Amino acid sequence: MLRFIIYLRYICNMCFRTVEPLEYYRRFLKENCRPDGRELGEFRTTTVNIGSISTAEGSALVKLGNTTVICGVKAEFAAPPTDAPDKGYVVPNVDLPPLCSSRFRSGPPGEEAQVASQFIADVIENSQIIQKEDLCISPGKLAWVLYCDLICLDYDGNILDACTFALLAALKNVQLPEVTINEETALAEVNLKKKSYLNIRTHPVATSFAVFDDTLLIVDPTGEEEHLATGTLTIVMDEEGKLCCLHKPGGSGLTGAKLQDCMSRAVTRHKEVKKLMDEVIKSIKPK
Repeated sequence: MLRFIIYLRYICNMCFRTVEPLEYYRRFLKENCRPDGRELGEFRTTTVNIGSISTAEGSALVKLGNTTVICGVKAEFAAPPTDAPDKGYVVPNVDLPPLCSSRFRSGPPGEEAQVASQFIADVIENSQIIQKEDLCISPGKLAWVLYCDLICLDYDGNILDACTFALLAALKNVQLPEVTINEETALAEVNLKKKSYLNIRTHPVATSFAVFDDTLLIVDPTGEEEHLATGTLTIVMDEEGKLCCLHKPGGSGLTGAKLQDCMSRAVTRHKEVKKLMDEVIKSIKPK
């Protein structure tokens, strides 16, 4: 009988969640918690696996709760831009396939994938994570192109945080061979036995928030929380506490005090992510 009552209550809760999802969430938020048991300022469990793809120059797989993103970096040769003969290229692309969620469809990239790709491009440019001059092999003749492909394997919200972390971890894993230009033949000569890591100048980390009822802030929103929220905000900070990027796609406005609270939480989150990544990198490097 007791089991039946517990089961009946569970069914009633699930029905209420389906019929009135926003009111269901409000009941939890009033108690400063969420349906998954987290506090309002608590992130889901975050893990990173570096060097997951053996055929890529660098790779990383990041899990943020159920949200899973893999990043692979491939390096190719290209002529430097005519207006910047001493620079190389970093080309990011975010793919949200039907595999990761039923909300996405096959075919050309949808709006959310395009927004995510542009966001990552802005993070790369604004944070100066890599100086493009470091990718130049011979000015005006040859440069590296880094194709950074980010694929979502499982979508449950907060895709921007997961993509930013996966990109950073993958770039930290990249090793490029030594390349010289033969003066006689003018051809590139690649020494695969001598490789070096990229010079990562900064370590940008994204922290996302969802706004409920125009005033209440929660961090690391799930897919359902993003759908019910009245607005979202993503802040990217580096290790010096410098604001690299701020992404606010409409929705509820925020007061200066609320925005300052978000930035303070983003600084704390940066320390957590950087510590996790450093520990993983240290564990895989040969002693």
